[in-house]
Amino acid sequence: MTSPSVTAYRLDRRDVWLGFRQLLPISLFVVIFGLAFGLAAVQSTMDGASVVLMSALAFTGAAQFAVLDLWGAQVPLIPLVVTVFAVNARHLLMGATLYPWLRHLPPGQRYGVMLVASDANWAMSMQAFERGESGLGLLLGGGLALWSSWVLGSWLGLYFGSAIHDPVSWGLDMVMGCFLLAMVVSGQKNARMFVIWVVAAGASLLAYWYLPENSHVVVGALAGGVLGACWTEDKS
Repeated sequence: MTSPSVTAYRLDRRDVWLGFRQLLPISLFVVIFGLAFGLAAVQSTMDGASVVLMSALAFTGAAQFAVLDLWGAQVPLIPLVVTVFAVNARHLLMGATLYPWLRHLPPGQRYGVMLVASDANWAMSMQAFERGESGLGLLLGGGLALWSSWVLGSWLGLYFGSAIHDPVSWGLDMVMGCFLLAMVVSGQKNARMFVIWVVAAGASLLAYWYLPENSHVVVGALAGGVLGACWTEDKS
């Protein structure tokens, strides 16, 4: 990893705007999935205001879909909390990887940035940090693009969701996965990174086959993260 420069800790309006524009293309697909969520939420008897409010405050697509099965007149609070935590546990690792740069920000900015952290803007900001560039604008600006697209899509789903009844049949569920795979391929290329990704992928597959639903996300991230922490990069 390139040694971080002073600009790597910078967070200004220009960088945030550039980050917003850079994530706009993939945000279009987020609108479509938000639309599918809005439709699914209404069909599960959730009212329109709750749908938009959940997307605005939670901003976690996979977890929001997961809790729809638990939604009803009597919401089982503990199972709901456990489900959301399991799906979003990867954010703990995201926060740990971003800490060396976020710790230079005031607390208000630091936690404000993390409110819109997601897979796509986290991956792109980490690549910028590795090049010694400012990734905070990508993290915040890109996160705002994704967040606003998710809220807009959820709102549209209340009225037009039936137009895309099954987004999976169109292959739209693969968009984010392909994007993140492209981030991996364009990242560092050495034996250490190759082994880390293989271990993470293998652990995730095993968890997907043999452990409870959604646990593969956490297990894969932990396996790769622990190996990366133990097998430190040669700085020479």
